[in-house]
Amino acid sequence: MIIAMLPVALLPIAALAQDAAISIKRTEVVPGFYMLEGDGGFVGGNMSLMTGEDGVILIDDGLQAYAGTLLSAIAEVAGAPVDFLVNTHVHGDHVGANAELHDAGATIFAHDNIRKRLLENGVTTADGQVDAPAGMLPEITFTDSVTFHLNGHRAHVHHVPGAHTDGDAIIHYADINVIHAGDVFFNYLFPFIDLDSGGSVDGFLAAQNKVLEWSDEDTKIVPGHGPLASRSDLQIARDMLLDARQRVTALVDRGMSEEQVLAENPLADYHDDWNWGFITTERMTRTLYRSATYGR
Repeated sequence: MIIAMLPVALLPIAALAQDAAISIKRTEVVPGFYMLEGDGGFVGGNMSLMTGEDGVILIDDGLQAYAGTLLSAIAEVAGAPVDFLVNTHVHGDHVGANAELHDAGATIFAHDNIRKRLLENGVTTADGQVDAPAGMLPEITFTDSVTFHLNGHRAHVHHVPGAHTDGDAIIHYADINVIHAGDVFFNYLFPFIDLDSGGSVDGFLAAQNKVLEWSDEDTKIVPGHGPLASRSDLQIARDMLLDARQRVTALVDRGMSEEQVLAENPLADYHDDWNWGFITTERMTRTLYRSATYGR
């Protein structure tokens, strides 16, 4: 099973070759801390950049096809290359430019399972599945957490098990009240819960609850996908998933098959606001059904 990249359905063929019309948009969340995202097209998941006298810290790095665009954008903001790169999980829209960042001097930090999956499964390219290049592999890995004390701030990188994948990390800057949630938070989008890469609905909800515990009404949250968020945005997403799980589980408990549950369309109320090209209402329902029937 290919798990080092998001399924090709999420990555338009055009993304496999860099589109010059697409650039990197930066939003200064607090002084010296920026959220980076694609402007004019999809360059990968949301990224965060912290600058300061101790160095440049980047969280995630998008698709490999836009590595050059990303490096140029970072140079404009920071005036220096990245010193430390943190991967939040293994999917290629978050680790795709690892090798380019490594070649430019970055040291890569990630959970143990990210390096393990890259070594075992490689990466998906336009030419098919290939071994992950050495420069793509995290050089420093952790089991539970690692803390950066740089640029006058404390960044706690905390592993959340069995959530979006089995290697997810949330980065919490407590002193500036900013959290980079990675793909345990899709803002106003049905979430991708990668059951085949060690993710689970229960773990995903537990990770969201952890972020809610760490946040207050003033916290700025960088989601893996979607616009910059607040605690109330995350609360809405968490409550939606809780309710969606209950709706599907109730039908499973009545003995319905997967196709019968789909015909019932239990998530219809959420379709207009949460359905999107990759995780459609149907796919979200199938994920919840599969989760609810696991081990039955």
